[in-house]
Amino acid sequence: MAPAAANYYSAPPHAHQKQRGYRICDTCGAVENPVAQKFRLCGGCMTTQYCSPECQKSHWPSHKTICQHTAAQMSGAKQQAIGPAYPDENLAKYLRKFTSTHSSLLGWAGFQALQLKRLPANIRQSALLIELSYNAHAESLYRFSVANTHIVSRTYVTSHDPLVAADISRREERCRRGGGIGTLVILVQCGGISQVMPVEVDPPSKISWDSRDDWAEVLRHFVESGRTDFKPISTTARGVVYG
Repeated sequence: MAPAAANYYSAPPHAHQKQRGYRICDTCGAVENPVAQKFRLCGGCMTTQYCSPECQKSHWPSHKTICQHTAAQMSGAKQQAIGPAYPDENLAKYLRKFTSTHSSLLGWAGFQALQLKRLPANIRQSALLIELSYNAHAESLYRFSVANTHIVSRTYVTSHDPLVAADISRREERCRRGGGIGTLVILVQCGGISQVMPVEVDPPSKISWDSRDDWAEVLRHFVESGRTDFKPISTTARGVVYG
């Protein structure tokens, strides 16, 4: 089987227009083009992203509740005894940074795991759980490895935290108003600390990513190699494109 990522072994020859699954401004819906301008993350929750300070400021009244809730959980995690296998009090911070750094890879893995190209209705019923192992490494890109992956019921994520569930619903409604199929839910977990990553997904007809059965292997490869340059292969009527 050919590698799932264009740059699994080497860098891709060119880029193309971004699809959902990349960072989207939570205010105006603009899609990030990292070459031209990188989006800014909210400093409180470290999950919501914006294309400009103006968008971040205008979104604050509606974002404030979930942001402060997430930040409080992060602060509380620092004061908990995580256990001998997870002695670092900064684990919650590292986990959020990991999720942000690998957002494209995680979004692609979730899309493949739930088989959304073939069964888009799965987005409403299931979620991807990624269990990580922590490595006390000086380099941030090598602090985690993938221990396990599971397809779980979406309620496994949404039933435990009403504020998180409400935020996912808000994103889902916005996505469907824009013609998307809904919000893909990914739960990244290490020890007793977890990070929810919602990804708004376009209709399968608009997503040219090739379907892959080896998504878990690809996920492990990029995470454990400390690589952040994941770009999936897409086969289109115009040929194979990368990114």
